[in-house]
Amino acid sequence: MTSGDVSTQGPGGSPGGHVQQWSTRPNPTRRPMLRRALSVGVAASVFLLCLLVLLGILGERLTTQTLVTAALAAVIPLLVIVPTFLWLDRYEAEPVRYIVFAFLWGALVAVVGAFFLNTYGLQLLVQARWTDPLETGAVYLAPVTEETLKGLGILLIYLLRRREFDGIIDGIVYAGLIGAGFAFSENILYLGQALNQYGSEGLTSTFLVRGLMGPFAHPLFTSMTGIGIGIAVSARRPAVRVVAILVGWGCAMLLHHLWNLSAIAGLAGFFQAYITYQVPIFLAFIGFLLWLRRREGRLIGRHLSPYADAGWLTHAEVVMLSHLRLRRAALAWAAQNGGRPAKRSMHAFQDSASDLALLRSRLVRGTAEEGATDREMVLLQSITAHRRGFLGSPVT
Repeated sequence: MTSGDVSTQGPGGSPGGHVQQWSTRPNPTRRPMLRRALSVGVAASVFLLCLLVLLGILGERLTTQTLVTAALAAVIPLLVIVPTFLWLDRYEAEPVRYIVFAFLWGALVAVVGAFFLNTYGLQLLVQARWTDPLETGAVYLAPVTEETLKGLGILLIYLLRRREFDGIIDGIVYAGLIGAGFAFSENILYLGQALNQYGSEGLTSTFLVRGLMGPFAHPLFTSMTGIGIGIAVSARRPAVRVVAILVGWGCAMLLHHLWNLSAIAGLAGFFQAYITYQVPIFLAFIGFLLWLRRREGRLIGRHLSPYADAGWLTHAEVVMLSHLRLRRAALAWAAQNGGRPAKRSMHAFQDSASDLALLRSRLVRGTAEEGATDREMVLLQSITAHRRGFLGSPVT
């Protein structure tokens, strides 16, 4: 066996068994680099264009001072929203580039697209002499356009980066970050307009509703689409996948519709709706997130056990990997005994094991991507190498 080659073996076999060989050396051609550069370039160009358009939209309505004040106020809810969704993703954190992509999609692409579609739809309603076009646009048009555009961001990650999309939790994380980005840009506009029209009192009251009472509104709406796509990931039948996505999208629009409907019902109507069903829905959602985190821990333990039986892991390691408290204790132990290098190896060991468990879950369901068995072996080799790292041997 030459350097850079390893042999594969499934969880039912032993680490020493030889099944096939492949090279882990990078592709010597420039094509992978060019494809990556092209993808990054296209995404950056789209985001930059949308940023310029968004700044133009905001610049027409807000002075520089108002824009800065509104932006600073709009950042405050993000300090709660973003950590919440990252907390949900503790077992198997998503790549930073996809997290950034999701947030920018919501903050730039979805917001700019929704602005033009909502404006065009409102013009059509006015031309048709529709009764109360503003209310109709807010209650019926906006939920459709905004949830569609936000949902497209999740769907794009699902279609183009299938290996990074493991199920419902990933769908919720990407949806929540897209919704957070959308709410951030939208809040700048609403807070700035309130400051222009009503001064500091208008800014305070608008922040109370959008920043304190409803900071999770957009992330919650879009999470319904994320749940639908997450269910589609686990489904083997194409019809089930389509239905799951459509139902999730429909629920997102419905929740958005109910929120906007309560917002135009007056102060008393809004507070009544807020207490009657919006708070219970939010609490139920939080309970669902807690259940999902515990479920993912059990799933990791279940799908890593065959590898422990085959000798790739110990059963004590499987127990540690399936409990966040024990993971933190293991990281602290590695740092205490081997310093930062050992802690990094333990962290990589845990991440590789989580990826392996979720990959095994897809293999068992029959929904794994092409090349999953090769990926499985890469992760097993990573686990073995990083174990040597935190136990005191150099990582090779």
